[in-house]
Amino acid sequence: MDNRQQYVDPDLGFYARRALTISHGRGARLWDADGKMYIDCIAGMGVAALGHGHVVVAEAIARQAEKMITCSNFFSHEPGTLLMEKLIEISPPGLERVFFCNSGAEAMEAAIKLARLSTGRTELIAAEGAFHGRTLGALSATHREKYRIPFMPLVPGFTHVPFNDIAALEESVTENTAGIMLEVVQGEGGIHPADLQYLQKVRALCDKRGIILIFDEVQSGFCRTGRWFACDHYDVAPDILAVAKAMAGGLPMGAVICSDKVQAEPGLHGTTFGGNPLCAAAGVAAIRIMEDQHLCKRAADLGDWFVAELKKLNLPSIVEIRHMGLMIGIELDLPVGEIIIRFQDKGVLIFGAGERVLRLLPPLIIEKDELKLVLKTFKAVLSTIK
Repeated sequence: MDNRQQYVDPDLGFYARRALTISHGRGARLWDADGKMYIDCIAGMGVAALGHGHVVVAEAIARQAEKMITCSNFFSHEPGTLLMEKLIEISPPGLERVFFCNSGAEAMEAAIKLARLSTGRTELIAAEGAFHGRTLGALSATHREKYRIPFMPLVPGFTHVPFNDIAALEESVTENTAGIMLEVVQGEGGIHPADLQYLQKVRALCDKRGIILIFDEVQSGFCRTGRWFACDHYDVAPDILAVAKAMAGGLPMGAVICSDKVQAEPGLHGTTFGGNPLCAAAGVAAIRIMEDQHLCKRAADLGDWFVAELKKLNLPSIVEIRHMGLMIGIELDLPVGEIIIRFQDKGVLIFGAGERVLRLLPPLIIEKDELKLVLKTFKAVLSTIK
């Protein structure tokens, strides 16, 4: 099979699949159907923070599957309660209530509805470069026209302003602004962290105007940036923290974690599968592993080391390297599409964040020797670019 050709299978067609069939994984490594090994720096779009085939997560899932897989949200259950308590424990101060869902996009949908419900207003402001999801509300907050235009008209009431520009944000606020939605680190937008003073001023603006501040940490959460959440680097807490991806060790789960400024009442929102006992048990196990293995510090140390080593290579096509922990963006002076395939041919799986940025979200348990192989591949691929 030629890995340079797009693979065609009976999928509906929303994915431009690479010509690669993955068979299984262990840790930060994946194997294809032919037995070839790859270093995985995609990690399921950041979901597999604990790598593949983690024994503790698998055991927690198996134990819970024998007891109870699903439960109506009319009732509490032990895994769900334990996970709520753990999320509140690791979240910024003041976030003390939780709503579970199934994904990051659903978490953003909940956040949008909660901002409107809590303020009685209808408008929301998001940032240029933002990616908040593909459901209709989350897509309305997403900035990139490629994703938006085919589905116009979207939900009304959304405005986009330049990221890290407090003057533009202040100018866009009206008496009808319900919420301000920000990624603390823009992922799909190219790995762009927020400025410290910007976030501090946004928090002050929201307090002054009675606006709900929403942080989208779907990609940056759960140790990825070297802290539990990227906002921990800034000591700025939102009113709603939206999380998902790495939360449940690979199972689909999301949540919003809210302050007492956020109002809700029975019947106005809900979910069938969100917070089910199986995913909740996996989430409890995953967070305990992150704690026990000190994955915040590990991500911070490995990210700093990797970026320092990459800079030593002095590869001329690299324009800029941006990172927080193991959330890494490498901006090039050329499109990255063909380069991504060259990496794959050499046994390293990476992906893009826009046309000219290579994005790396490796498992947080990746070994330094595996990252050395990634560095070797950077040198081999980028040093031969004409």
